Amino acid sequence: NLTAEQKEAILKEMDADENAQIITVSNEEEHQYLGSYISKALIGTRAISSSKVTIGKKGSGLEVETNNITWVTDEMYINALITAGVKDAKIYVTAPIAVSGTAALTGIIKAYEISAETTIPEEVKQAANEEMVETAKLGEEVGKENAAALMAKIKEEIAENKPKNDEELRNIIEQAANELGITLTEDQILSLIDLFNKIKNLDIDWNQVGQQLDQAKDKIAKFLESEEGQGFLDSLKEFFVRLIDAIKSFFSK
Repeated sequence: NLTAEQKEAILKEMDADENAQIITVSNEEEHQYLGSYISKALIGTRAISSSKVTIGKKGSGLEVETNNITWVTDEMYINALITAGVKDAKIYVTAPIAVSGTAALTGIIKAYEISAETTIPEEVKQAANEEMVETAKLGEEVGKENAAALMAKIKEEIAENKPKNDEELRNIIEQAANELGITLTEDQILSLIDLFNKIKNLDIDWNQVGQQLDQAKDKIAKFLESEEGQGFLDSLKEFFVRLIDAIKSFFSK
């Protein structure tokens, strides 16, 4: 739903190559993938957010950068994309005005399928979108950075230990939350059990999930240890430093 002028401005912002393939995502597709998880009002009536996907070298991992995206964080996109099977890609998400960013995940997955010449099953796309939404909702209650780190930690544990029942899955969730200093309500725990039961029962390559999470951890750890990363931390107020430190402690494990 971008105007011609907005499209031109977005392509310029993305520094898109003249040979870049342009793929369109409609608001109808947004509702198809998100309508079961969030209100129609939040999805809206227009698809505004846009994304650029550049396939990287094997083993390069996922990298996400956002601009004008208010509801979904970089880490939330990474988590959901790892679930969807997206790997080794550099992704930039933006919009001409501040938007939630809900359309972007559908566009990223759609573009990745074409660029990487692969097909992601519909049920996996649905699970990735549900994960993104549930993480964003949880982020409103425990903090966005905390929610993203918790989801990554739970997936890492599932990839390593493959829980056999709800009790084992609950233990993973509660232990991950405890390690990150996050207090979850019973309703939040039950929602996470329901979500991860859906995810773990899908045909997902959990070895690949673990590898992508390791690469994401390495990138964040290296950034936080770099001069640029330390300068970034120094520039933040104490409240945000505490949140970043929580993520840093997780990604250093």
